[in-house]
Amino acid sequence: MSLIVSLTGVGTRGILGGVHENIVPIRTFTLRYIHNGTKGVMHMTKGKKGFTLIELMIVVAIIGILAAIAIPKFAELIRKSSEGASKGNIGSIRSALSIYYGDLEGVYPASPAALTISGKYLSEVPKAKAPNYHGDSSVPIVVAEAAVAAGSGDSGGWWYNASGTNANFGQLLVGCTHTDTKGSVWTNY
Repeated sequence: MSLIVSLTGVGTRGILGGVHENIVPIRTFTLRYIHNGTKGVMHMTKGKKGFTLIELMIVVAIIGILAAIAIPKFAELIRKSSEGASKGNIGSIRSALSIYYGDLEGVYPASPAALTISGKYLSEVPKAKAPNYHGDSSVPIVVAEAAVAAGSGDSGGWWYNASGTNANFGQLLVGCTHTDTKGSVWTNY
């Protein structure tokens, strides 16, 4: 008696005595044998119906590792998006200030809130976002001569230089002395 054992998979071809035949088992082992000149095939099915405990533990461990990496990155992305929003907002207010300055031939407004009158320059003053340090605020802090020398302070919101005698008259900054994700101080925007 001679025994030929072959494991076959879906769509494979097997050769038995020079005759080609398609074997399409699903989760089965195919055993071929030759006994006294007669050919036969035995099928043994494998009784696997679910995942083992170790397979499930490995999947849970992989998900835990991915979550440990992804959650801090997600928090950092949220902070960077707030910083980008602040940079975009300060750019739009500065553009509106420049247009106002040009329209009124060299005169800045007394407050950035003046840019929203009749909606010609801005429909509303956008919010200053300094994540992790101050709440979002769209109320500009108008600074007079005495406070200009002291600097922008750390009160959040927008800091606007309304001192007509100062060289930085009309300057708009973020009112935060902390640093962003790149190490730049917020007032350097």
